[in-house]
Amino acid sequence: MEKSAKIYIAGHRGMVGSAIHRKLLSEGYTNLVTRTSSELDLRNQQAVTDFFVAEKPDYVFLAAAKVGGIIANNTYRADFLYENLAIQNNVIHQAYETGVKKLMFLGSSCIYPKLAPQPLKEEYLLTGLLEETNEPYAIAKIAGIKLCDAYRAQYNCNFISVMPTNLYGYNDNYHPQNSHVLPALIRKFHEAKVNGTPEVVIWGSGSPMREFLFADDLANACYFLMQNYNEPHLINIGTGEDLTIKDLALLVKKVTGFEGALTFDSTKPDGTPRKLMDVSKLHSLGWKHQVELEEGIHLAYQDFMAKHI
Repeated sequence: MEKSAKIYIAGHRGMVGSAIHRKLLSEGYTNLVTRTSSELDLRNQQAVTDFFVAEKPDYVFLAAAKVGGIIANNTYRADFLYENLAIQNNVIHQAYETGVKKLMFLGSSCIYPKLAPQPLKEEYLLTGLLEETNEPYAIAKIAGIKLCDAYRAQYNCNFISVMPTNLYGYNDNYHPQNSHVLPALIRKFHEAKVNGTPEVVIWGSGSPMREFLFADDLANACYFLMQNYNEPHLINIGTGEDLTIKDLALLVKKVTGFEGALTFDSTKPDGTPRKLMDVSKLHSLGWKHQVELEEGIHLAYQDFMAKHI
């Protein structure tokens, strides 16, 4: 990407988009185009068309999406499917229509079958049934991958798809009901510490295994791939390392300084038993994460304290 190139970051205020925005600024890119959701509703086809015709960006990072944890995904099934399809259909199509040089579509590790072999290789896509609770979101993201591949095949568009593992970091969502597991734990342990609560109850058995990537590491990977990767299908972005939810909870407990008890409510859903990304494809290109989990949780907790307390 030329330093003078006009780059549109869709979803620049979210955790992923803001990390990409910071990365591009740090690399000396100044011609960055952003719009808040109130300025540009990406679900609105005409609005997206007008925006692309007026701005004509050279490169696009498609990090805008309707996202949430297990409860949100399972409760707002129609919203998650419709809104994500609308956002990505509008942006990808207009990128083609206006001659964007390259587009990066960001998906999610939930695209893989619930019981796929571990670690998750890129070729496992569409080889089995999805996790029921987040199936609508996963189907939308799979459609986005296939849409990028279809525009590449039919129109020779350089549209690439990246699938990040579970993310956390600056500007994360700490909503009590709609957040993902790591920010939810940070909030839970912090509030328990402040309120002197004797115990923290964690959803599920604590046995599922999860992988976590600091969002600024993801942004570094996205920047690297935008420069060095031009293939169809998709590429995983992660650490290649995971831990149990119980061990994650113990780590967050340590970082936040909560000194009470830890119990697990096994009547609540666990979700997928394990979700570890195979990142050998990414490693073979020469990229590896830099922020280890405990350090990243410290950084995220500081950000939570600065913005939510």
